[in-house]
Amino acid sequence: MWQVLALRYAHQERPAQANFLVAVADPHDAMPIDYFVWLLRGPDGREILVDTGFDEATAARRGRSILRPVTDCLRAVGTDPATIREVIVSHLHFDHAGNLGQFPNATFHIQDREVAFATGRHMCATCLRSTFEVEDVVTLVRAVYADRVVFHDGEGEIAPGVSVHRVGGHTDGMQVVRVATQRGPLVLAVDAAHFYANMERQNPFPILFDLGAMIQGWRRARQLAGGDDRLVVPGHDPIVRRIYPAMDDGAEVVRLDLPPRL
Repeated sequence: MWQVLALRYAHQERPAQANFLVAVADPHDAMPIDYFVWLLRGPDGREILVDTGFDEATAARRGRSILRPVTDCLRAVGTDPATIREVIVSHLHFDHAGNLGQFPNATFHIQDREVAFATGRHMCATCLRSTFEVEDVVTLVRAVYADRVVFHDGEGEIAPGVSVHRVGGHTDGMQVVRVATQRGPLVLAVDAAHFYANMERQNPFPILFDLGAMIQGWRRARQLAGGDDRLVVPGHDPIVRRIYPAMDDGAEVVRLDLPPRL
């Protein structure tokens, strides 16, 4: 059984309509977004990081607020970034694949189709490439040439009890992470679903590549969680910090492997 820690590193204020593709009844209501990375801790002390966030320079360019650097988030829970040996990259958007250089001893796990997507013809379209940082993509490519990338084609096991599953939708190679925990098979949806409300209202987040694949991805995530919606955790919802047990006073780190307060 694994522990799953959600570490908040950044935040942005925004209106509700910015988080939905289809018009909502309350478009101007506040609906802020949180930015997380996730640390998986195995029973044998093994640690796996899911995503690497973005840095302060990227935050300044894109109007986000860094609360603390990702590496400081990890140190706050007793993990030295240099000791991280495995990083799952859910997809290559700026808020999930920055800081790759801060993990010099890590191998990166990513979908074949995500790298093809981020380096292929679709990046000729401004609307598709705007959520990527070219230097992050180049850093990943350099890691390929340094034999530090493991490619997955659909599904793959990272460690006993930890697996990745391509769902597409948000990007062509978007992958969710399934983790065996004491409360069941937890699914980190990451950007397959930004908010609980995206799934509950059947109203997707507006940044996407394939709408049909995104909707099917919600169903796949639920299936991977054994049919229990409570075991599917969205990637950016501030509600996560309110309902899961906190590891610190400010609830900047919460335990997803423990039951939520629903």
